[in-house]
Amino acid sequence: MPLALLALAIGAFGIGTTEFVIMGLLPEVATDFGVSIPTAGFLVTGYALGVVLGAPLMTVLGTKVSRKRMLMLLMGLFVVGNVLSAIAPVFGLMLAGRVVASLAHGAFFGIGSVVAADLVAPEKKAGAIAMMFTGLTVANVVGVPLGTFVGQSAGWRATFFIVAALGVLGLLGVAKLVPEQPRAEGVRLRHELAAFRNVQVLLAMAMTVLGFGGVFAAITYITPMMTEVTGFADASVTWLLVLFGLGMVGGNLIGGKFADRALMPLLYVSLGALSLVLALFTFTAHNQVTAAITIVLIGALGFSTVPPLQKRVLDQAAGAPTLASAVNIGAFNLGNALAAWLGGMVIAAGFGYTAPNWVGAALAASALALAVVSHLLERRAAATESRIVTAGAAEPVAVPAGR
Repeated sequence: MPLALLALAIGAFGIGTTEFVIMGLLPEVATDFGVSIPTAGFLVTGYALGVVLGAPLMTVLGTKVSRKRMLMLLMGLFVVGNVLSAIAPVFGLMLAGRVVASLAHGAFFGIGSVVAADLVAPEKKAGAIAMMFTGLTVANVVGVPLGTFVGQSAGWRATFFIVAALGVLGLLGVAKLVPEQPRAEGVRLRHELAAFRNVQVLLAMAMTVLGFGGVFAAITYITPMMTEVTGFADASVTWLLVLFGLGMVGGNLIGGKFADRALMPLLYVSLGALSLVLALFTFTAHNQVTAAITIVLIGALGFSTVPPLQKRVLDQAAGAPTLASAVNIGAFNLGNALAAWLGGMVIAAGFGYTAPNWVGAALAASALALAVVSHLLERRAAATESRIVTAGAAEPVAVPAGR
């Protein structure tokens, strides 16, 4: 794998850390600004919405410059957002900083996926994408716990200064290691938007929303579930999230390895198993050992879908992959927001803290159904094309008279 992938992974590590670390620092931030925990929660929601909106917006703006330069600009924007959050004197300014940082998220992973895939041979594209996303998964194992510890010990502002420094490191890495890739000639916004007329691109994005949404339906409410149902102490939630992160790392690497060999079969297995495990979590959550094992499996199965889904979008949007790739990253965050909302609804309805697991299972099963539909449509189109080619080859050739 090219060394340039390390620079992309460093940037992904910083982005992954700033996205999730705020969840462990909400009490400190709320106390510092004198706001309630639900109000501080807008720092999570605002970031997610910023990713959804920023992914297409920043990618469209990036069609005017080379991909390398755009990646550098995005990391610069990420640094500015985190510094703004770190120095914010009022809550509103910190929320603005979170939104500014989030604008870089979707476009960085979207453009980075295209760059990573272009750096390697066709049969290694999913592995290269997975290598970049390793930075995001490792952030959940290392960056988030350490950032939470630093924030609780030295103040939450120190955490955001450190994340900003990671952004600077990622920017320098992109500048030094990522080769220059000129803007593709003839690529226009209309050309990029044309990819969204492909039903396979839309189906892949819908699978992204539903499949990864299934994961977050359960993980969003992991703290009350583990403390109120399983019986873990509050302090144990941190290492349970580390287990989830370890599962994500393993699933990401497995997904990257096998997506290049058998993409659709991998999605069938991952989404089917994820749906089953999420349903079982309703029962395994009542035992500490089985709950911990299930959390690892959810992380592994959920993230094993990321490289194949991202690669499928790139494959189906061939010729204009940049915007579609970035929007698919936004689809992950849209799935997170949708799942968190649905999970909260079933809890509020009185079904208990394990009820979001059933929501997650239903979402993952819906993604599996879309994968089957997508594959059947693809096979039907291939069969139709084959019949047309065969019919054309079988047509008799007219022979001129006198010969």
